[in-house]
Amino acid sequence: MDFKYDVIVAGGGHAGCEAAAAAANLGSKTLLVTMDMNKIAQMSCNPAMGGIAKGQIMREIDALGGYTGIVTDRTAIQFRMLNRSKGPAMWSPRAQCDRVKFVSAWRHVLENLPNLFIWQDTVVEILHERGAVVGVRTAMGVTFHAKSVVLTAGTFLNGLLHVGAVTMKGGRLAEPSVDGLTGQLCAMGFSSGRMKTGTPVRIDGRSVRFDELTEQTGEDDFRKFSFLDTVSRSLKQRSCWMLYTNEACHEVLRKGLPESPLYNGQIQSVGPRYCPSIETKIVTFADKTSHQLFLEPEGEDTQEYYLNGFSSSLPMEIQLAALKQIPAFRDVRIYRPGYAIEYDYFDPTQLMHTLETKRVKNLFFAGQINGTTGYEEAAGQGLMAGINAHINCHGGLPFVLKRDEAYIGVLIDDLVIKGVDEPYRMFTSRAEYRILLRQDDADMRLTEKSYALGLADACRYSLLQTKKEAMTAITDFIESYSVKPSQVNDFLEKAGSAPLSHGCKLVDLLVRPQLTLYALAAVFADLSEQICRCASGTRFDEILEAVEISVKYAGYIRRERQIADRISRLENLHIWGKFDYDAIQSLSTEARQKLKRINPETLAQASRIPGISPSDINILLILLRR
Repeated sequence: MDFKYDVIVAGGGHAGCEAAAAAANLGSKTLLVTMDMNKIAQMSCNPAMGGIAKGQIMREIDALGGYTGIVTDRTAIQFRMLNRSKGPAMWSPRAQCDRVKFVSAWRHVLENLPNLFIWQDTVVEILHERGAVVGVRTAMGVTFHAKSVVLTAGTFLNGLLHVGAVTMKGGRLAEPSVDGLTGQLCAMGFSSGRMKTGTPVRIDGRSVRFDELTEQTGEDDFRKFSFLDTVSRSLKQRSCWMLYTNEACHEVLRKGLPESPLYNGQIQSVGPRYCPSIETKIVTFADKTSHQLFLEPEGEDTQEYYLNGFSSSLPMEIQLAALKQIPAFRDVRIYRPGYAIEYDYFDPTQLMHTLETKRVKNLFFAGQINGTTGYEEAAGQGLMAGINAHINCHGGLPFVLKRDEAYIGVLIDDLVIKGVDEPYRMFTSRAEYRILLRQDDADMRLTEKSYALGLADACRYSLLQTKKEAMTAITDFIESYSVKPSQVNDFLEKAGSAPLSHGCKLVDLLVRPQLTLYALAAVFADLSEQICRCASGTRFDEILEAVEISVKYAGYIRRERQIADRISRLENLHIWGKFDYDAIQSLSTEARQKLKRINPETLAQASRIPGISPSDINILLILLRR
């Protein structure tokens, strides 16, 4: 057995899988060390991928050559596009997955990648010399050497599970925690903190009165996560079910609050504000008599269901008694109760934008160890860490995405510049350039960058070029094709759109909200022929949607691009290592302290640090010019 590698990835969760795959595909000899090969990319909480802003991250991962979108499409048992009532900048894909098949599909990917090797064990020590990482030591006492190490520990660092008064060590239920690694990293100079998350009860579907629930079916159209035309959904599609808590349920929960670890002092760490436990909901929203829940299937043919919205760490008997107050659950049986988990994380301001640590060279952190929550946020970080770990081994420029290039860029910039005071979750509201970062055009934004890097393959690049050529041809046609009122006015009146008083170009009709390319193609045979020539096969609908969005929102896109370009000028003003912040007395005390601690690379990054005022930025700008 070989004990020397280019890149070692410690942890086989969503971050670890993408990191290992990226490094290996770029050519690094890579070792993935995971505690249990049968739980690679385990869905520790809900059996779903994507959602608001998270779906955008997944499409970006796919556009860059990652695997999360591919695996999700292959194992999806329901797909939906969220926020359809809003503009395309807000559309977010989401899929329910078969939990077991998801793990199996990811393992199949990893086991068949050239350059990637897997070792079932636990990393218990990071080896370093003269300020640089040199390898890891495992629980079995095996030492592996490497040029770069990516640490993706998830919730396993000093993990502690809570179910009422019962506490157990563990990173997940029935899986051991990793103890000692936090202390070692802190001895190396890193600062750590403590966070909490939770998961709901798992329900036996045979005990549920489904006729008393509201069915929520999925969608069956061309949309999916991967831009590859060879990937599709093949599993049996299943419904989710909607229901509500009631006052009787809340009363049981309220009586149990003294036994809740969240409220009796047993748990001191910070939990996710945007995914609160059911106990937190009834306290924070005391005036509400009900809360919405979703019953989600865990697989294609299992009876196990996930109760989304009912995360809890209350004693098992209280959770069960509260559930039985809901009519559809009056005979409910459960597979296991909900529980909370506390774990260690490390302040992400200790990282560079490559996710390499500032304190130890060639050591990278990715995923929940950086204070984030969510599979998608973890996978995006893992991909970027794996890419940059490879670059550190073999040379090349750091690969960093800007805020106007990707949600992944927003995520990492927020972490590194602002830090976290609660588990970080991505939202569309965190991105100032939402119209530029749509889920539909992630391939247009990122695939060429990844191809130049060597990660996206020739097949993916060819698909992108074909799509761009088709979009250009269709757009050129509608911009040059002239329309007379006599040709279209009857159609316009039926569509509820104002008739023409004089001729126009076809593109002027498409910008109207009531009209679509499909509808116009039914009126104009020339347009229909042009579309069929340019867009065919499995990507027909994808290309038409892309053209329509780019035409209808061209003004918004152009204006936001101009704003982003103006701001980017500050991104080009590098200040790393140019100032002794302690010596700049004209800066506020808070600014001096934060600039010294975070040590931003550019003036734009400095401007995004909480507590740094515009006047502080002006002072730095003046000094920079001098």
